[in-house]
Amino acid sequence: MAVTVSLAALFGVITVVLYRGRAVGFWPALALVLFGFTLASTGLGPTINQFLTGLGHLVGSIRV
Repeated sequence: MAVTVSLAALFGVITVVLYRGRAVGFWPALALVLFGFTLASTGLGPTINQFLTGLGHLVGSIRV
């Protein structure tokens, strides 16, 4: 059985966990989210997306 989770949702959960665990404050977390949106709108957005898709396929193809 395969479970698929949106990478954005996964990073959102990680951000909330780090914020709730006091590992990251509110303002640094907000700065990172805004940086992510800004980076996605540049020319690097598609390249980063392709890298993460390839990484997801690589992890998904690993048999234990």
